[in-house]
Amino acid sequence: MNLETVTQVILSQYEAALSTLGWCIDSCPDEAFNAPVIELAFCQTAFHALFYCDYYLGEDEATFKSQAFHVEHADVFRDYEELEYRKQRHLYERAFLLTYLEHCVEKARVSLANATEESLSAPCGFERRPFSRLELHVVSIRHVQHHAAQLGMRLRVGHGVEMPWVQSGMIDGR
Repeated sequence: MNLETVTQVILSQYEAALSTLGWCIDSCPDEAFNAPVIELAFCQTAFHALFYCDYYLGEDEATFKSQAFHVEHADVFRDYEELEYRKQRHLYERAFLLTYLEHCVEKARVSLANATEESLSAPCGFERRPFSRLELHVVSIRHVQHHAAQLGMRLRVGHGVEMPWVQSGMIDGR
């Protein structure tokens, strides 16, 4: 299998997972947006998924915090509580989460457009993750999808809203 095929498949799955998460953010009733989903609020769970997608699409923590999107939204990222081992306290607005989602989609596109066979097979660059960059992409996609499934289940059980199947970044094949 060639590099272009691998990067296209990975990008397609990032887009599908992020589109699923975006659907959940869009579809959540206002009264449920700050309500609990397990131990975090709905908006915090969505932010968490986006935060770590963004984080692992980068090179390391230092460049993560200094990227333009974070500088422009310093009031939202504040103290980077996500990087600490504690429960999140901050709540997030729907509009910001959708903007953050678009940032993550674009970052995935750029990251994969710049990928080489060497970079994908090299260590991922994060000490806590002892695997290749390619495997980090797969793990990151799984993480986004895991939280999108939690949010989708919350919408289904608590509000009767059924999540559609998302394939290649398109809801219901549209």
